[in-house]
Amino acid sequence: MRNLVVPIGLTIFLILASFHPIGKKNFAVTKIVIDPGHGGKDPGTLGSYTKEKDVALQVALKVGEYVNQHVPDVKVIFTRKDDNFIDLKKRSQIANDHDADLFVSIHANSLPKSTPISRKQSIKGSEVYVMGVQNTERALEVAKRENSVILLEEDYQKNYDFDPQSEESYILFNLTQSAYQDNSLLLASLIDDQLKNRAGRRSYGVKQSSLYVMWSTAMPSVLVEIGYLSNPDEEKELNNPEVQSYIASGIYRAIKEYKDAFDAQN
Repeated sequence: MRNLVVPIGLTIFLILASFHPIGKKNFAVTKIVIDPGHGGKDPGTLGSYTKEKDVALQVALKVGEYVNQHVPDVKVIFTRKDDNFIDLKKRSQIANDHDADLFVSIHANSLPKSTPISRKQSIKGSEVYVMGVQNTERALEVAKRENSVILLEEDYQKNYDFDPQSEESYILFNLTQSAYQDNSLLLASLIDDQLKNRAGRRSYGVKQSSLYVMWSTAMPSVLVEIGYLSNPDEEKELNNPEVQSYIASGIYRAIKEYKDAFDAQN
């Protein structure tokens, strides 16, 4: 029997046709929120000479630029466009207040300082997260690190009902993103495919993690870790404007592919 090869566009259409999302009647994309991770007093992860907040902002601005240029009917909203500190809760609030159709948060990874140099040199590549409670050990580590920005906020005990450093808190983490899970997974898969096959990044795939910034958004949401600042070669690449453009183009193309697929249904 011959293998049946199904074009990716048809595959996406068949997947979309099986979705029964809750809350919104359709998932047409007219507004997206792009969220450069960290900022201001929160540098994020650190390389030998790079702060996560800087490369995340540079790539995020390029994604927004591509969307504005090539999909002008989609409004782009940024949670920040400069080196400002934005509360974690406010990032999702911006998306909810604008009734956005997609939320894309952009970050950069790093291994702990205590990691042996040989391992730092071997670990590089991108990974895309959706909200979920199926935390692997590594995904939980990422969630704790990204959620720990809460501790930098004033009166954080009053504004949040969980401790970002407590494993027990993650066990009790409610999955309110379930209504958008399928759509988030689709967008994440498209981004992962673009970064791997078009931008040439090593891929660690799509994962679930209990990330607060996505937990409280009322739309499909993803968090993209564009690479490892702890890897000397990748740190250099992530500071290269041409590489940043490849990564941003991959994220933009995935957003457009997602939009086009839903436009075809309406």
